[in-house]
Amino acid sequence: MASPAAVPKSPISSGSSPLQRFSSLKIPSSATAITPTTTTTTSPLDAFAADPILSAFLSPSFSSTSFSSAALSSGSPASTAEQLHHAIRLLENQLRSEVLSRHTDLLNQLSSLNHAEHALSTVRSAISSLQSSVRRVRSELSDPYKSIKSKTLQLSNLHHTTELLQHTIRALRLSKKLRDLMSASESEPEKLDLAKAAQLHCEIITMCKEYELNGIDVMDEELFYVKEVGEKLRKEAMKVLEGGMEGLNQAQVGTGLQVFYNLGELKVTVEHLVNKYKNMGVKSVSVALDMKAITGGSAGVGFGPGGIRGTGTPQIGGGVKAREGLWQRMGTCMDQLYSIVVAVWHLQRVLSKKRDPFTHVLLLDEVIQEGDPMLTDRVWEALVKAFASQMKSAFTASSFVKEIFTMGYPKLLTTLENLLERISRDTNVKGVLPAISLEGKDQMVAAIDIFQTAFLALCLSRLSDLVNTVFPVSSRGSVPSKEQISRIISRIQEEIEAVQLDGRLTLLVLREIGKVMILLAERAEYQISTGPEARQITGPATSAQIKNFALCQHLQEIYTRISSMITRLPAIAADVLSPSLGAIYGVACDSVTSLFQAMIDRLESCILQIHDQNFGVHGMDAAMDNNASPYMDVLQSCILHFRSEFLSRLLPSSANATTAGAETICTRLVRSMASRVLIFFIRHASLARPLSESGKLRMARDMAELELAVGQNLFPVEQLGAPYRALRAFRPLIFLETSQLGASPLLQDLPPSVILHHLYSRGPDELQSPLQRNRLTHMQYSLWLDSQGEDQIWKGIKATLDDYAAKVRARGDKEFSPVYPLMLQVGSSLTEKTRSTQKP
Repeated sequence: MASPAAVPKSPISSGSSPLQRFSSLKIPSSATAITPTTTTTTSPLDAFAADPILSAFLSPSFSSTSFSSAALSSGSPASTAEQLHHAIRLLENQLRSEVLSRHTDLLNQLSSLNHAEHALSTVRSAISSLQSSVRRVRSELSDPYKSIKSKTLQLSNLHHTTELLQHTIRALRLSKKLRDLMSASESEPEKLDLAKAAQLHCEIITMCKEYELNGIDVMDEELFYVKEVGEKLRKEAMKVLEGGMEGLNQAQVGTGLQVFYNLGELKVTVEHLVNKYKNMGVKSVSVALDMKAITGGSAGVGFGPGGIRGTGTPQIGGGVKAREGLWQRMGTCMDQLYSIVVAVWHLQRVLSKKRDPFTHVLLLDEVIQEGDPMLTDRVWEALVKAFASQMKSAFTASSFVKEIFTMGYPKLLTTLENLLERISRDTNVKGVLPAISLEGKDQMVAAIDIFQTAFLALCLSRLSDLVNTVFPVSSRGSVPSKEQISRIISRIQEEIEAVQLDGRLTLLVLREIGKVMILLAERAEYQISTGPEARQITGPATSAQIKNFALCQHLQEIYTRISSMITRLPAIAADVLSPSLGAIYGVACDSVTSLFQAMIDRLESCILQIHDQNFGVHGMDAAMDNNASPYMDVLQSCILHFRSEFLSRLLPSSANATTAGAETICTRLVRSMASRVLIFFIRHASLARPLSESGKLRMARDMAELELAVGQNLFPVEQLGAPYRALRAFRPLIFLETSQLGASPLLQDLPPSVILHHLYSRGPDELQSPLQRNRLTHMQYSLWLDSQGEDQIWKGIKATLDDYAAKVRARGDKEFSPVYPLMLQVGSSLTEKTRSTQKP
């Protein structure tokens, strides 16, 4: 056992410093001398931490040199040394107390250390024995391992050599088959099986690459031969493939594709072919617009006739030749583009159908991945791009080409559409995609839009200039001649005929023609004379009226001729020109409408004089009078005057004016005027009250005179339809007894208002008409009738009937006039008819 003096120097426990262990010890009472202000018992470590001098010893970065220097320079090193000695004594006492309190534990720990040292010496002996055994085993295994490693390497080399020999023998056998196959075809080259030879070639090359047969002398010799054969196979296969594409021979194309598939070069070869044909198409487009080549020979330099200037314009004498050369080259270009597109489509068609006979792989899947564009789409996209670029360049760089293609745009478009039609027709095969889609066609046509715009502008300019010449803005009083109008119509017809083979272009040209016709209508409207001189009807036709008549006939001629032209075109053509034709028609009507309205007003005023006549007179003298009423004489003289002075100029002959399907503007106006005269007369004849038997005879004579005057001088009355039937029905109606009216078929040809108004003349005086009830003049009442429908007129008449019934009941009478129930019957039938027409 160690002496007590040696105990404080031994470690208390491994891994713990004495200061850290002392943090849990109690400090004797004497420790308070260090910090006199401490009133509670604390551990030495806590006391050190609170002391300004001793706290430095607890710092991990404590330096004795720095502490000594600081103590010496503080001015009281003796006091510091005393404190340090006291702290040492305090620690020694604390350690002694700790060792004494744990004496038994320390002795146990010391005994354990002795046992551990004995066990450790035993382990060291065992480890030394184990190391000796390992060295002996290592020496015994080293030689067998080296021997096994050497034998294994030898076996691997033998195995690799065996495989190399086997593959070499197989490659030589395949090479021999290839030699035999090629030798057999030397006498008959056409019998060479290119696909089989390509398969052998591919297998040999693949084996050499896969098994690294290069470097073997015999194989190097064979590979040289195999590569030569490969070049020959590629040339022959390409010749067969291109020949099949040009001749559209599916068998040849299939053979060529199979060869390249067997060679493992299908995708590369197809890409090469597509690029080749793409470049051919681009070059063809470029050559077609080569102005120097068009003029040909040395003249193309520009020094002689037919040469080209810097702006692309031929020299004097070379224009016709250059123009013909340009169109000829465009035709050749279209043929070449057709051949290129169809050839690529044929290649794509065979690829989409042919499968490898052994793997059954579709050849198209080897060439095109999902999402990639088709071969024809690639080629067509390049062609469209090149064509559009060349056209744009020609438009801006060559005034000659611009002029030719602008003026000849219909021919250019026809040439292009013929190409598209040929491609679509010849590639329209069931189960195979066509060479070009609708979008592709539109893209090609859009490539020449720049010339289309110029062509339409030129068309508009030509027609506008012609209209400006015929209808100059500076001169308002001039009237164009028939020859000038015919020239405008002929020019329009030429513009339509130039493009009528193409429906889309026809519609575009028609839109430009529509603009010109609007301009023409505006200029013609500017030439129309207005004012009192144009509306006078009492005297002979004035110069202003004659000018308006001429304008009307000219516009009518334009309207009729152009309407006839578009009947031979699709229905949409009429829709395009309908607004402009309507403008022409409207101006033509405007030129004479005021005159016709003045004539109608005059004839209506004559008819209104019917109310100045006494149709209620009785006696045989009145009945036997065969003379027409005075107002009818005035009406007839006005109609005759209008015919001789105005209508004869607008309607040269009655037959021409009434030809079926060829009704002119003036014919329509005259028809409308004649119908208005008949309707107006019937209306006011029905208002005549009272109406005696002799008055009925006189009115019948007036109607006969009116029918004769209108039929001979205005319009054939039998062609007027409903107005004429009403006139013919009203004449016998006035002679019928009241009791016969209800069942008479004549009522079907007369408006209900006319029947009802006539019945007033058969009723008692206390049955007032709406005209009498509202104290209106005949003119005022007639204007009200023009603005109302039959149902509204009946409401006004019904009010008078109700008044009459109220008067009768007020007198206490039980009988009504016979016309009262008849008028209610006619009115109720009108009401029922109105309701039936309003039902859905």
